[in-house]
Amino acid sequence: MGTEPDKARKEESPPPHGRATILEVHGIDDAAIIPKGALDPVYEAKARVLNRAIQDIGMGWYQWQLFVVVGFGWASDNLWPIVTSLIFTPIANEFKPTRPPLLSLSQNIGLLAGAMFWGFGCDIFGRKIAFNLTLGLTAVWGMIAAGAPNFAAIGIFAAFWSFGVGGNLPVDSAIFLEFLPGTHQYLLTVLSIDWAIAQVIATLIAWPLLGNLTCQQGQTCTKSNNMGWRYFIVTIGGLTLVMFLVRFALFTIYESPKYLMGKGRDEDAVRIVHEVARRNGKMASLSVEDLKACEPEGYVARTDATAAVKRNLEKLDLSHVRVLFSTPRLALSTGLIMAVWALIGLGYPLYNAFIPYIQATRGAEIGDGSTNALLGWNCAFNFSSNVMYAVLYGFTPELFPTPQRGTGNALTATCNRIFGIMAPIVAMFANLKTSAPVYTSGALFIAAGLLVLFMPFESRGKAAL
Repeated sequence: MGTEPDKARKEESPPPHGRATILEVHGIDDAAIIPKGALDPVYEAKARVLNRAIQDIGMGWYQWQLFVVVGFGWASDNLWPIVTSLIFTPIANEFKPTRPPLLSLSQNIGLLAGAMFWGFGCDIFGRKIAFNLTLGLTAVWGMIAAGAPNFAAIGIFAAFWSFGVGGNLPVDSAIFLEFLPGTHQYLLTVLSIDWAIAQVIATLIAWPLLGNLTCQQGQTCTKSNNMGWRYFIVTIGGLTLVMFLVRFALFTIYESPKYLMGKGRDEDAVRIVHEVARRNGKMASLSVEDLKACEPEGYVARTDATAAVKRNLEKLDLSHVRVLFSTPRLALSTGLIMAVWALIGLGYPLYNAFIPYIQATRGAEIGDGSTNALLGWNCAFNFSSNVMYAVLYGFTPELFPTPQRGTGNALTATCNRIFGIMAPIVAMFANLKTSAPVYTSGALFIAAGLLVLFMPFESRGKAAL
């Protein structure tokens, strides 16, 4: 007799109902991004069955609606850090703090806490709750921040709204990927257009409010003649609240079928697949028996109360993390992508923290040729960085299996935020009269690009497990 893993692999080999699948027709590798044998064989076999079912349903009305509301998370992820950078000067003029970069430090601490809590948490209590709460918390704390009476208060509120912002991408990328057919996983990259649109919207809103209703450098600055930044935060908070209400009231989000299956809830997973098919105007042929066929003889899914308690206690150990390092190739993949996000986490804010000095000293005079040169270089930098983030936001969640996808996203986001915290600290204590930090930022980006060359997995044309 064969071993239980052997039986599981044999069971999942033929497609459901013995038919060729759309995965094969479109050239999607059913071996998936993560090779066979790297994961629990029963979960792996069931994930492939669900991949086929989602692919058979195809890209329909539900996924396109999800594409829109998930885009709100991408927009929020860029919108609020821009808010912090734009209100930095008027806040410093009004409150005159001894260490203004502490505002950026507060924001990055909130982003770190949010990435860890929501990223790890969505693998424990599900994607649905986190998907709705992140935008809501961001909107509420953002609007409350407009009434901040002093610098300490605005720093605390910035940390609170960033706690919500930090959970957007780890959660949103996971739930979107888990509903996408393998042929449309490229849409994760396309979502980054919302990131760029948010940048334009924030700048356009800030233009009249911060340009006309805030104190200028060197002026006597009081609350009454510096209300522009408060109006700006209220406006962005209101916009985020609208995005939350659209998600919560106008769109029905379903829990991820793969997440449910990974928790032993096969019946619920099948029900969600059929509901998505109905929303798309199609019929799904998936049955609970298709998933049960992946289980070896004598297999018993632990779904009783004791197992539920045990699953809840898993949050106290590193079981979700260990899986991501369970094989040499998985360990290499996870380690490299964490390192890439860490290097970018320091390089990007370091550049933004020190570039004002470069602009002030080497391109401030009207008519100076260096002004146009700096403008050109900054345009090229922003173009390249948006392309970089678009690829990374699409590629990163594809590298992790569904039960640990939130955890994997949380690990990468945590590395990014921890190194991001270093940037304002460097800005407070480093020598601002040198361009070395900007060159260091460039070197960090180059190093991150070189690390990607050593990634062991290629996700193009393959379905995520």
